[in-house]
Amino acid sequence: MSGIFYGIGVGPGDPELLTMKAIHAIETVDVLIAPKTEKKDGSVALSIAKPYLKTDVEIVYQVFPMIKGFAENNTDAWEENKQEILDLLKAGKNVAFLTLGDPMFYSTYIYVYRLLEHESVDIRTIPGIPAFAAIGSQLGCPIVEGDDVLTIIPATAKPAKVKQAMQAADNVVLMKVYKNFDEVTDMLVENDMSDQAVLVSRAGLDDERIIRDLSAHKGEKLNYLSTILTRKR
Repeated sequence: MSGIFYGIGVGPGDPELLTMKAIHAIETVDVLIAPKTEKKDGSVALSIAKPYLKTDVEIVYQVFPMIKGFAENNTDAWEENKQEILDLLKAGKNVAFLTLGDPMFYSTYIYVYRLLEHESVDIRTIPGIPAFAAIGSQLGCPIVEGDDVLTIIPATAKPAKVKQAMQAADNVVLMKVYKNFDEVTDMLVENDMSDQAVLVSRAGLDDERIIRDLSAHKGEKLNYLSTILTRKR
């Protein structure tokens, strides 16, 4: 392989939050891989990186089916995406995979990395700012201090697991709260974390939304990119 494969974290939404290293890579690569879902056109990660794209960069959209348990559910679509990336690298092109937040934090890139790590590929991963870190700074909300224990919980986990993690924590970051927001809100009340909670949807993007009284918004449909920060009262 003569091309270099970059995994680039573009942060939560604000293009100014990209690192200089990420910007430099985006400005110099030959091909950008823009991940998208089956249901939606376009790529949020690509739109964030847009100010830094060179005019002649090749953009390749790849659909990555949402999967649980990557090893046992690796699909033909993932293998096709892998081969497309390998073909580009074999042609001597430098390729960058763009991903929201940080590449190694609940990211599609992790699965792409696993597909490529045993190939003869020069892989360089560039970190990005995760949504919860940007939200804490924007709202003046310390994420942890002193001897606080922080627990990061995917709200898509089984309710019993979410509940157990919440009970053991001082401070909590809840990711992916779009599916079971009502249930999560009730758990926050039970654990004396409701009053301190703030939810931010699509942080740093034009349609960013901030919700502080979570119980008043039960029943509403939330965007996939929704995060809750809270702590015990």
